[in-house]
Amino acid sequence: MITNKLRIGIIDLKINNIFSIFKAMQVANFKCKIIDKKENYKKYDLIILPGVGSFKEAMKKIKKEDIDNKIYEFVEDNSKKLYGICLGMQLLFERSAEFGNTRGLNLLNGTVEKFKKKEVKIVPHMNWNKINFKNVNNSSVLKTFDKKDFYFVHSFYCKIKKKKNLLSYTKYENLKFCSSVRHENILGTQFHPEKSGKIGINFLKKIEKFYEK
Repeated sequence: MITNKLRIGIIDLKINNIFSIFKAMQVANFKCKIIDKKENYKKYDLIILPGVGSFKEAMKKIKKEDIDNKIYEFVEDNSKKLYGICLGMQLLFERSAEFGNTRGLNLLNGTVEKFKKKEVKIVPHMNWNKINFKNVNNSSVLKTFDKKDFYFVHSFYCKIKKKKNLLSYTKYENLKFCSSVRHENILGTQFHPEKSGKIGINFLKKIEKFYEK
């Protein structure tokens, strides 16, 4: 039974499987819809940009179908919320080094970099790992999920310029990287809540709380 009135749209770039996040949002008691370039994004309260795959191919699709401008118009309204997951979070940044330099949506300051061998030996980072929130004492919801294990699968990580936008970090071998980011009405997680079992579903149920400062 749907109990949350938040209207959620999940962007379909047709380059990856988005049904896991669609199903997870339903399990979390949200009414959601898979949307494409033809949809009016403004009728939704929260838009999810999911992703697994190539940054370059995703941005090519976004540009070709004018989805970037739809996203820009959407986030101009501060009452609306944008949430990027994994590749979806990376797409929010200025550029990525994957397959050469590719420009991103430039909604967040920073770049997407490949794991360096001197820092990590095993790539991709594909495992359960802990997220460590900043300013955890100021938020009951951050306390709830602080140092909990979530599922990751990625070969690149986000290197943010503005530390105030860092919501959480994760340690992988000899590297601490940004595992979630928040800036005004934009949220991103490098981890996959939809692949993280019960703790991931609980995270999605509280999604609105993560936009609060």
